[in-house]
Amino acid sequence: MTTETTDRVLAPLDAVLPELEALYVDLHRHPELSFAETRTAAELARRLTDDGYEVHTGVGRTGVVGVLRNGEGPTVLLRADIDALPVEEQTGLSYASTARGVDKDGREVPLMHACGHDMHATWLSGAAHLLAASRDAWSGTLIALFQPGEEAGDGAAGMVRDGVFDLTGRPDVVLGQHVAPGPAGWVLTRPGVIMAATDTLRITLHGRGGHGSRPETTVDPVVLAASVVLKLQTIVSRETSATEPAVVTVGSLHAGTAANVITDKAVLEVNTRAFDDAVLLRLRKAVERIVNGEAATAGAPQPPTIEVTASYPVTSNDDTVSAELTEAFRSHFGTDVTQPAPMVTGSEDFSEFGRAAGVPSVFWLVGGFDPHEVITAMTEGRFERDIPSNHSPRFAPVLHPTLRTGVETLVVAALSRFARPGVADGR
Repeated sequence: MTTETTDRVLAPLDAVLPELEALYVDLHRHPELSFAETRTAAELARRLTDDGYEVHTGVGRTGVVGVLRNGEGPTVLLRADIDALPVEEQTGLSYASTARGVDKDGREVPLMHACGHDMHATWLSGAAHLLAASRDAWSGTLIALFQPGEEAGDGAAGMVRDGVFDLTGRPDVVLGQHVAPGPAGWVLTRPGVIMAATDTLRITLHGRGGHGSRPETTVDPVVLAASVVLKLQTIVSRETSATEPAVVTVGSLHAGTAANVITDKAVLEVNTRAFDDAVLLRLRKAVERIVNGEAATAGAPQPPTIEVTASYPVTSNDDTVSAELTEAFRSHFGTDVTQPAPMVTGSEDFSEFGRAAGVPSVFWLVGGFDPHEVITAMTEGRFERDIPSNHSPRFAPVLHPTLRTGVETLVVAALSRFARPGVADGR
C-alpha cells in the first residue's frame, strides 16, 4: 500500500483516540481472569458489530472473532488477548483496578491487567474500526480475533479446537503484538525466535504427617520441598550450557496449616523456559529426575505427582514476512524508533494460530513507558529496578503515544498484506 493510502486510513485516528482511551480505562478498571472475560468480550463484540463485522462469540469459551469480507485478496488475522491476572494493583492510577474474582481453585483474588492485555484489546478494536471505515482503500478479508485465556496457556489452542477457522476461513497470515516496558512510540521487531517456550509443572510431594514434637515419626514434606527447591537451581547453573538460555523458577510453594503440625504433602509450581524445544525437554526431564531422586532420598511413602498444567510453544516469526513488516514500520514510523527486538524469555500462545493454519505468523513489541525514564534507566543501569515489567503490580503503560502507536502498527501491518482495490493477488 502507498503512504497516501495508509495516511488516509489513519486520518480519523485523532478523532477516535478519546473514545479508545475511554475503552482502555474501562477495560483496565474491570479486569477478568482467563475464561471469565464475559464483560470484556461483550463490549468488544458490540464494537465489532457496530463496525459491520460478522461476529462470532463464545469461541474457545469466551473468545470473540469479527470477520470483514471486503472483496478478493489475502485474509489477514489480527490477534489480541484479553485476560487479566490475579495481581493486586499498586500503580496509584486514578483508574486502578479494585476488582476481585475467583481463581481456578475457588480462591478470591485481586484482579489487574498487569500484562497489558487491556491495551492489546483497545489497539485491535481501534484498528478494526479504522479498517472497516476505509473499505475502499484495501481488498481482502480481515479477521479481528480477541483471544481469552492467554495467561492460562490454553486460550489459542482452545479457539482452534473450537473450530475458529471453520467460522472465519483459513488466514494467509497471522499478526500480533505485545506492549512492553520499552520507550513509548517505539516498535521492536525480530525475525525468527522472539519469545521462549515454557512448561508449568505442578508437583505434589508426598510425606507422612504427624505432630511437630515428634518429627522422627514422619516424613516431612516441607524439608523435602526445601531440598527440591535448592537442587532445582543447579539445573541451569550445572546442567545447561552457557550458550543455551534457560530459566527454572519455583513460583509457588504451599505446605502445612499450623506450626505444630507436620503436614503430609507439599505442592510446588515450577516454571521452565527455553528458546529451543530440545532444551525445554531437557529441563523437564531434569526437574522430574531431581524431584523423584530427592523424594526417594527422603523416604517418601510414594513417588511425587508431576502434572504439566500449562505449555507454550516457542514464538518464532516468519523471516520473510517479518522483514517486510519491519520495512513497512520503518517507512511509516522512521528508522529511529523501529528497532530490533531482544529475545524475550516470556512466553506466548500466539503462534498456535499460525501453526494450526499452516501459515506465516509474526509477533512484535510496542513500547509503552515514558521514553525519557526508560532510556535514562537503561543508561544508568537501573532498568530492571526502576521500570516495572509485565506482571508487576506497578505495570502501567502511559496512554499516549502508546494507544496511537499500537493502533497504527496494526493498521500498517494489515495494509501491507492486503491487496490494492482491483488487484486480488498483490500488495
